[in-house]
Amino acid sequence: MCEDFFPQLKRIVYRMAYEPLYLEYLVYFNRDRDYFECHEVLEELWLARKRDPLYKALLQVAVGLYHFRNLNVRGAAIMLSGASAKLEEYPATTLGINLAKLVEEVKDYVRRLASYEERPFSYYDLTIEIIDPSLADQVETTSVGITPNNPQRRGPQRPTSFQRK
Repeated sequence: MCEDFFPQLKRIVYRMAYEPLYLEYLVYFNRDRDYFECHEVLEELWLARKRDPLYKALLQVAVGLYHFRNLNVRGAAIMLSGASAKLEEYPATTLGINLAKLVEEVKDYVRRLASYEERPFSYYDLTIEIIDPSLADQVETTSVGITPNNPQRRGPQRPTSFQRK
């Protein structure tokens, strides 16, 4: 009986269901490089998950890149430093991504930002490497429903119903 059961197990494909807001975060981060939207969607998930420090650290990576792209070197250094310190506490592969690689890239950014005045450098994007094929499929499916913001938002916006008096 056991021999008959195990071959069937080999055919079962494990597919983890990732949080929709996490999927959106990855689309905004990797495809659109829209770090403001990354902040918006992941903050919502972070709050829903009782301020999970992992989501906060991923959020801080996006915020740090947003700051540096907008020439706020100090803000970038603070956010990216906090993010790397927290993220390195997690396994190398977490939430279907190569977290170890992201941590090393963020640490490199922090090192470079620390000497920015002496050795300035141009802003560059990071890409979160997706390891789980199921996550890659879900991100691809999610991306179809997300239209890139063009131009990207640079900060919170008032609702369209808001009128100046």
